[in-house]
Amino acid sequence: MTTLSPLRYPGGKDKTYYYIKHLVTTNNISTYIEPFAGGAAVAIRLLINHDVKKIIINDYDRGIYALWNTIINHPEPLIQLIRDTPIDMEQWYIQREIQKQKNNIDDLSLAFSTLFLNRTNRSGIIKGGVIGGKNQNSIYKIDCRFNKETIIKRIKLIASYASQIRVCNYDAKEFIEAEIKKTRKSLTFFDPPYYDKGPDLYTNFYSHEDHVELAKIIQSKMKNRYWILTYDIASQIEELYKNQFYTKYYLNYSIATPTKGQEFMFFSNKTNKGDIQKYLNFA
Repeated sequence: MTTLSPLRYPGGKDKTYYYIKHLVTTNNISTYIEPFAGGAAVAIRLLINHDVKKIIINDYDRGIYALWNTIINHPEPLIQLIRDTPIDMEQWYIQREIQKQKNNIDDLSLAFSTLFLNRTNRSGIIKGGVIGGKNQNSIYKIDCRFNKETIIKRIKLIASYASQIRVCNYDAKEFIEAEIKKTRKSLTFFDPPYYDKGPDLYTNFYSHEDHVELAKIIQSKMKNRYWILTYDIASQIEELYKNQFYTKYYLNYSIATPTKGQEFMFFSNKTNKGDIQKYLNFA
C-alpha cells in the first residue's frame, strides 16, 4: 500500500489503515483525529478515500506543524521551493541549520526544511544522519527518497481537501481540552512517542512523567469517547493503562534495517473493537 503522505516515518502506522477504517464504520465515526500526527498517513488515507468527512491533525513539533499548515493553506510556495532547490549536501547543511532555530524561522522555510530532512535522512528521522553519509560514498545517495514530482503530486492532492482538514499545534494534553472535547462522532488515534526509543527518534520526545500525565488525562478526560492508543511494548506503559482493554500486534519498522516489532494497542471502554483478528497482524 503506497502512502499518500509526503512524509516518511519509521513506524508502520499506515499498515493499520484497514483496521482503523473498520473502527470508523463500526462506531459510526465522521471525524478522525491524530494528536501526534507526524506523517498523518492514516488520517490522509481515510479522508481521501471518503471514509470520514473531516480530519484534525495536531503536532506539538513546530516543524511538523509548519509543514502541514503550509500544505493546507499555502501549498504553492512550498511546491515552488521543492522544484527549485537542489537535493545535495550543501542544501542538507543549510536545512539542518534551519531546524536548529525552528522557533525563530518563518513557517515556509521551516516547512521546507522539515520536508527536506525527512526525505533525505535515514528512516525519515529529522535529527538523524543523511542517506549515503556525509561523504556520499554509498550506492544510495541523498536524493534517493526525494522524488520531487511524486511529493508535489501528494501535496496537491492533500491541499485539494483543505476545507476538510484542521491543523493544530498544541501539546497533546492541551489538545484534548481545546479540540477533541468539542467534536461529535469522532475517533482519536493517540500515537505518542515511543517509551523506550523516543529520545532517539523524535525531536519532541516524552519523559516518564509526560507518559504518566498523558495516561491520566486520556483516561479521565476521554472516558466517554472513542479512542485507541498505540505504544511500544514496555511494562511501565502496561501498568499505566492496566484498566483498559488491549491487544498486542506486529508492525514492520523501517528504522535502519527493516524489522518486525510488536506494539500495544489500547482501547477506550466506549470503542466497539469489532473484528481485531481480521485486520491486525498477530503472526
